[in-house]
Formats: sequence, C-alpha cells, structure tokens
Amino acid sequence: MKPVRLPAAATVALPRWGIIALCLLYILPGLIGRDPWKGDDAAGFGIMWTMAHGNLADWLWPHIVGLPMPEEGPLAFWLGAICIKLFGWLVGEPMAARLSTGICFLLGSLSVWYATYLLGRRPEAQPLKLAFGGQPEARDFGRTLADGALLIYLGCLGLLLRSHETSAEALQISLIACTLYLCVRLLDEPARLTAAKIGGILGLLVLTRGWVLPTGLWISLLAVCAYRQQRQPLIYLINTTLPVAIAIAGTWLITINLAHPYDSSPYQAWMLWNYRQFNFPNIDSVSYLFRYGIWFSWPAWPFAAWAIYAWRKQEKALHISLPVSFLICFAVLGIFNHQSEEAILLPILPALAILATFGLPTMKRSAINAVDWFSVIVFTAAAGFIWLYWLADQTGWPAGMSRKVASMVPGYQSSFSVFAFIIALAATVAWFRLVYWRISRQPAVLWRAVVLSSGGVILCWLLIQSLGLPWVNQKVSYAPLAKELAQKVPANMGCIQAHIGPSQRASFAYFGKLQFAGFSDHDCHLLLVQNSKKSRNEPALPAEYKQEQWTVLWSGHRAADNDELFTLFQRKQQ
Repeated sequence: MKPVRLPAAATVALPRWGIIALCLLYILPGLIGRDPWKGDDAAGFGIMWTMAHGNLADWLWPHIVGLPMPEEGPLAFWLGAICIKLFGWLVGEPMAARLSTGICFLLGSLSVWYATYLLGRRPEAQPLKLAFGGQPEARDFGRTLADGALLIYLGCLGLLLRSHETSAEALQISLIACTLYLCVRLLDEPARLTAAKIGGILGLLVLTRGWVLPTGLWISLLAVCAYRQQRQPLIYLINTTLPVAIAIAGTWLITINLAHPYDSSPYQAWMLWNYRQFNFPNIDSVSYLFRYGIWFSWPAWPFAAWAIYAWRKQEKALHISLPVSFLICFAVLGIFNHQSEEAILLPILPALAILATFGLPTMKRSAINAVDWFSVIVFTAAAGFIWLYWLADQTGWPAGMSRKVASMVPGYQSSFSVFAFIIALAATVAWFRLVYWRISRQPAVLWRAVVLSSGGVILCWLLIQSLGLPWVNQKVSYAPLAKELAQKVPANMGCIQAHIGPSQRASFAYFGKLQFAGFSDHDCHLLLVQNSKKSRNEPALPAEYKQEQWTVLWSGHRAADNDELFTLFQRKQQ
C-alpha cells in the first residue's frame, strides 16, 4: 500500500513569481560586484580569459596564460569564454565569465523542478484516495512536489559556493540534473530521440569533467532498466545513447590529436587525471564521503533517508528507483576516489533533492518541526552574527569583534553602502516574516518543511554578499597584490617564468597585465616564485634555477594571508 494520504489543501503550489524570485535571490548575489576569488574560481576564470583572448589552439588546449590545465575538460571554459566575448565589454570580464555559471545554475534548477514534476504525476506516486474524496489532482501533486524539490535543492549547503564559482563543477551538476530529467522521460515514455538527448548530455559531461562519471551513470541506467524490466529503454541506451555520447566526446579528443596545438596534446594528462579517479576503497575515502556528506547535503539527506524507508515496499517505483540508482552510482565513485574534494560530493545533490521530496508527504509533524526549529535557530543566529560583525566594522562596537575584523584583513578600510544596507535590511525583515508565517499559521502545504531551510541559506548568503562583500573581496582577492607586483616589473623585460599556483597565475595575469611564459618560452629573465612565509629565511629558488645567479627585485604577500610569500627574481647578466 502506498504510504501517502493527503488532502488537496496540502498541494498549494508556490506562485511562479515566487520561485523565480527565489532563484534570482540565490544566484545573483555572488555573481555581481566581486573579483575572482582565490582557488578554483580564479583558476577557472583564468582559463576562460585565456581562451577569450587567444586563438584556436588556446580553445583546444585549456591553459592559464601558458600553464597547462589538462584536468577536467574544456566545455565549461568554452561557455565562459563565449560569455566574455559577448558581454565582457558591458559588465566586465570577470562578471561576464560568471554569467555562464548563472546560466548553468538555472539549467540545473529547471531540470530538478521538471524531473520531480514528471515523477510526481505518475500513478504510483499519487496519494491514496480519501474515503470522502478531496485528494489532490495528479498535476497539483506533481507541481507541489516540484516546488519542494527546488526548495531542498536551494537549501543544500554544499551547492551554495560551487554554484557561484567559474569552475567545471557548476556545469557538471547542471548536466547531471538534466540527465536525470531526460531519464525520467525515457523510462516514462521510451523514445529514441530522448535516448539520443541523454547521449548528448553524457557526451557533454565527458567534456566537462572526464569520462568516469558519465560512464558510471550509463551503467546505472542500464541497471535500472534491467531492474524495472523495461526492455525498450535498455535497447535505446545501448544502440542510441552510447554512440551519441562517444561521438560528441570524441570530437574534441580526435581534434586535439589531429591539430596538436602548441606541438603537444592534453590527451595523455587528461586520461591520467581520469585514471586517478579509480583506487581501491579505503577508510579515508569512505570516511570523507560520510563525514562531509552530512553537512554538504543538509537538509536533503534526512528527508531522502525517510523516503527510502517510507517507500520500501514500492522500491521499483520510478520516483524511488531512479534517484536511488544515481545516488548509488555517485557513492561508489566517491568511495573509489581518494581525492578528498567537494567535487566528489556535488553530483549527489540533484538526485538527493528529488528523492527527499517524496519523503515530505509521509514525514511526521514532529520531525518537520524539529528541522524547522533547527533552521530558525541556526540561520537566525548566523544572520545576527553577520549583522554584529558589520556593526563592529562600521562603529567599532563590540570592540572584540571590531579587532577581529581588522586582524583578519590588515589594512582593510570599512565603507558604508546605502544600497547594500537596504538590501540586507529588506532580506532580514523578509526572513522574520517568513518565520512568523510558518510558526503562526502552521500551513499544511508539503513544502512548508523546507521553506525555512532554503530561506535561511538565501538570507545568510545575501547578508554576506551585501554587508560583507568589501571585506570578503579584500580577503580572498589577489587584485591589490597583482597591481603592486606589476609596478616592480622592469619595462621591456619580456616574459616571466612562474612557479605559482593556477589561481595566483590567473589573478596576476589579469589584474597585473603580466606576460607569463607560454608553452614555447624558456629564456625569460624574470622568475616569480611562491613559497611559504615559514621559508622566508631559506633559499626560495626552485632546484632547477639554482645553477644561475638571481637578484631579488620584490617580495610580497596578501595582507590577509598568513602563509603565502611571493618573490620576483631577475637573472644576473653573465
């Protein structure tokens, strides 16, 4: 027997303008008015910027002004480079690159919504009919579940930062969500065209972050079809999906081997990066998956676990078997991958959000209230701390917080923005109104259990990106240091050999307009080296350069960084 009993009053959908507003409030802060940030964000922008200002070889061989970046794949960076070319003159090149990230986020959100909507309309997902009628219509039930899935997706803590970075992961998770949506359509109404679309998405996934994950997804889909005894979709996956995926992925692989950009090819390094995803499971990989997955996928995982339990007697139902197969696939791949990085956990979020939605109709009121009160306490406290730190920055009170703000970013000069203050105040008032609505009225709608979780995430992100943006920008941006370095570079010195990280190279090249050594540049008279501050009194030169005589021209570091130290050397004339 199906575990769901619901009145029609529980399936009141969110207004369309409300969903659109939530998505925009989620994605726009963090895309506007900031520099590329240290880490994958700056490194991804560096590849996009290099492509946008380069030739065909730069588009085929991803690199950051001469630093090869063969890992992952070129697709996400192609999209960012196209956006830079189209909109860079209008909104600035960093912002233009992040437009591609926003587009990816909207694609993923739409895919999660429509996949849940189609699953929620299926007969096996419908609530039991009530004795005197009044149960919801299939269309209304599906739409309400889709709203809940989107709220859960937006509320997942692990999605927040990655969905705003110019990295391949932002595109990958959107393509995974799109694959999930197309798989629902294929298993619902098998069609060769749908199977071809799935093949196209899997091929694009190969060009985004390698062939390991799409191969695992394809095998999982075969297993689902066999488990559900659906022969026609199984045939389509073999004779249509696989050839299309190979054809799309092979286009780039064949081209780079034929064109041989810069007399080399990223193929070998790219394949090696893929092979490194396979290792024997160990305690560390299993521990990382569970320890970090708990907070990364909050609040989705408690509802998803309950959904599996509540629907355990209908495990072959598509709304259970399909997302569970995706989760098993990503969990297995995560266990076999020894690289402890958030990109391993990110793919689970679309399937987990969809599965979690089907736990909402059967969740006990006490459990829902517990999640709500947890969200109210945590996010209200977090918002309060953000306001207090902003007040300390503006007025010097509380004194302890003011000293901490100053110590974390030495030299930071606070400023007051009326616009940012109004945005933050409006978001805070809206949060308290949402909490009051949820607590006072006790609405019966399904998505009531997750509206506070997603609303709290959006509130805190808005506050950080409005009140705290200048402080955050100065803490994680290399712009001031790059401009300082550029002033110390002698004129007409040609190229610079660099032993620095990808994000630092991208930031120095963009903000400092420095000319780093390319693939064929070997005779440079300048050398930029990154070391730890702990090695300040030790020779900073890499071993291969110690045979020559060098003079220190400049040494510096970011004010907010307690570890990095950059040194610029000039080769002595013989």
